[in-house]
Amino acid sequence: MSKLKIDILPNYFLKKNGTFAKDSAIKLSGKIAGVCYDKEGFFHLLNEDEKKTMRRVNMTLNNGHHSVYDHITINFNMQNIPKILAMVINNEHQYTTSEKSARYTPVVRTDDAITLREEELYNKWIEIFKVKIKEQYGDVFNDSKITKLAQENARYLVSVFMPTQMIYSTSFRQINYIAFFMKNYIDKADKNDYFQNSLASKMQDFYDELGNLNVLEEGLLKNDKARSLSLFGNDLESKEIYFGDVYSTVYNGSFAELAQAQRHRTLDYQMERLEQKDYFVPPIISDDKVLTVEWLNDIKSVSDIVPQGELVRISEEGKYEDFILKCKERLCSAAQLEIMRQTRDTLLDYKKALEEKNHPLASDIIKYSKGARCTFPDYTCASDCNFKEGKSLIRKI
Repeated sequence: MSKLKIDILPNYFLKKNGTFAKDSAIKLSGKIAGVCYDKEGFFHLLNEDEKKTMRRVNMTLNNGHHSVYDHITINFNMQNIPKILAMVINNEHQYTTSEKSARYTPVVRTDDAITLREEELYNKWIEIFKVKIKEQYGDVFNDSKITKLAQENARYLVSVFMPTQMIYSTSFRQINYIAFFMKNYIDKADKNDYFQNSLASKMQDFYDELGNLNVLEEGLLKNDKARSLSLFGNDLESKEIYFGDVYSTVYNGSFAELAQAQRHRTLDYQMERLEQKDYFVPPIISDDKVLTVEWLNDIKSVSDIVPQGELVRISEEGKYEDFILKCKERLCSAAQLEIMRQTRDTLLDYKKALEEKNHPLASDIIKYSKGARCTFPDYTCASDCNFKEGKSLIRKI
């Protein structure tokens, strides 16, 4: 029996001037396209006549057989990308991303990407949150942890268009598909809608940057299946709620929560903005009527620039086992509070529905309904938080 052998293919797709070596990438993809019928294998194709390779390239580009161009991965260092644009591309499942965290890094205004009003509110509420957190959890968290949690909550007041930084890796084909979907969004965007018009403008910047990097390929800028950016849905409130071997649910959550949720790439998420604007109120202040009113007045004062605390309607769909995987990450004292609570609520809805229909999974889901993930029979916690309210999922921060 022949022994399995794997070779790492050469990566020579970055030119000295920082642009993408598109011609080389296309030629390699053309050679890869020949693997399915070349009896001598890939290394034979490496030395084939270039005209033969290019005939195969033209055939695959023109007949929609674009999967061979997924073998070429491009690693992008995206700087000053608006948070909402990062969310748009992070919702397309074929990617890997490492993004700057608003929990661990403060929001700093360096140019007009963030208004002076946002900066003032952000800094004001960090101090308020520090006091409230220390009052309730000073015996659990040190000052460094309290500051991080204060930052996490204060960022709800900052626009979803705030710039962030991330490394984003995807395939040559996928980035071209995304670029094409963006062009469609740009063409259809409502110029009188601040959100759509601003996002369309940022998408155009994104598209232009890809062009400058020599990444765009006309043969891949196609949409024969009439797809669109997956993040945006319509009439989500009319979707049927269902829980079984698969599930579909709809709820309201902030932009910040959705950004966390969509990282579960085995699940599908869509969003639409609410006609009647509503905003997330951090639970650490929700029992204080005076602070709650002050919070709502402050966040409404920046409503025109779409703060991350604005609630949107979210559709979530997937398989039962993938939802349980989500629980194993989000039902934890270290998880963002809003997504922890929503995951808990969905779990309880799921459990109730399975029990009412006497579904076979009812006996399984109960194992995950007793608290945080450290209570699960098939999860081992590497670092005990020793946080009672966190383990019982009743924490307020």
